Amino acid sequence: MQIEQKISAMGVNLVAPSAPLANFVQVQRSGNLLFVAGHLPRKPDGTVLYPGKVGREVTVEQGYDAARLATINCLASIKDSISDLDNVKQVLKLLVMVNADPEFDRHFVVANGASDLLVELYGNAGRHARSAVGMGGLPRGSCVEVEMVVEVNG
Repeated sequence: MQIEQKISAMGVNLVAPSAPLANFVQVQRSGNLLFVAGHLPRKPDGTVLYPGKVGREVTVEQGYDAARLATINCLASIKDSISDLDNVKQVLKLLVMVNADPEFDRHFVVANGASDLLVELYGNAGRHARSAVGMGGLPRGSCVEVEMVVEVNG
């Protein structure tokens, strides 16, 4: 449980994921791959951290923090699926969607909130391919949404 100890040392508690609000599952497994649905930066009480558009109501720094929280929520769903986050062998791919003002062009900086966390937790196994894209809007007015593909041990 080394990864969970690292998360706890950051002052973060993994909160069990709530049921999706639409017709999908949080994690789908195929062989040793987990496809993790898009997660919002939802706080334990269910509210979204920093709703709004990055570059307008939300700063780049707040977007970074929101991407980090959305990734923590992805990890909570992975834990719910495989019980132990130490069983993640490699983070393969991230998609970070940024609800951004049309003139905003620093999506990659916001996405670093997710990437930096995964490398901090997993080292080289946390390095991944990534797309950071701007969106006209996201569910619940969220400023970011993060989805992942990870490889797990057996």
